[in-house]
Amino acid sequence: MFPKPIHTFPLKFQLIYKIILPIVLTIWLLPLIAIFLTSVRSAADINTGNVFGWPSQFLLIENYSEVFKRSKAILYLKNSFLITIPTVILSVSLACLAGYALAIYKFRWALPLFFIFVAGNFIPFQILMIPVRDMSVSTGLYNTISGQVLFHAAFQTGFCTFFMRNFIKALPFELIESGRIEGVGEAKIFLFIVLPLVRPAIAALAVLIFTFVWNDFFWATVLTQGESVKPITAGVRSLNGQYVNNWHLVSAASLCAAIPPVVMFFLMQKHFIAGLTLGSVKQ
Repeated sequence: MFPKPIHTFPLKFQLIYKIILPIVLTIWLLPLIAIFLTSVRSAADINTGNVFGWPSQFLLIENYSEVFKRSKAILYLKNSFLITIPTVILSVSLACLAGYALAIYKFRWALPLFFIFVAGNFIPFQILMIPVRDMSVSTGLYNTISGQVLFHAAFQTGFCTFFMRNFIKALPFELIESGRIEGVGEAKIFLFIVLPLVRPAIAALAVLIFTFVWNDFFWATVLTQGESVKPITAGVRSLNGQYVNNWHLVSAASLCAAIPPVVMFFLMQKHFIAGLTLGSVKQ
């Protein structure tokens, strides 16, 4: 049922694994390598068709510094943080509260309500483009940071609630019952018993939602119009001219935009892996 460690297999399979693994990793890294090579090319290379070949010259510092000179990259990065961090806090907080209620309390509409949260994850978000844009315009949230935060939080809370409800449901209910017997209030049970036990799940969820929201391009395009509130994913398009595509600068900006999620993953790696594997190993 569970994967076996590679060292338990015969030597022949271990040898095949050691040969195939570098090949698979190289194939997986090829797009990133291609983007990096494009980010250090000169404009002359791209204009002459040298897109997939070896760059004629490496303009690492020049291209990456040009990104910040020719665009509002600092503003876009700041907007991305202003959108992503509040969305993560709001979505995870609501998910913890809703997940706790759906997992612990027994009431008539608990299961149908949980199914509604789950069903929301299967709705193609593209069909909501026009209604969401009209709603944002009518409520004055169009082309604002707060509007993007609210709509991102609304779309992510369903998945977060599904995630947290299952983790809280797996906790021993005896812990909560013992707290109630001792006279501990529901708020303190939630804050001092449940939350400390699901910290790995919260960390894993925070990393996932941070990555989802930070990398979003669709809603960043639908809900914004001016340059002042665009996140970095939508702002990199400003590096392309009307008649010329500066793919070397776009590639450099894309790699710069990918740094924060990667840094957050490595900072939260221990908790992230613990949260994803919690309950998957038999004691």
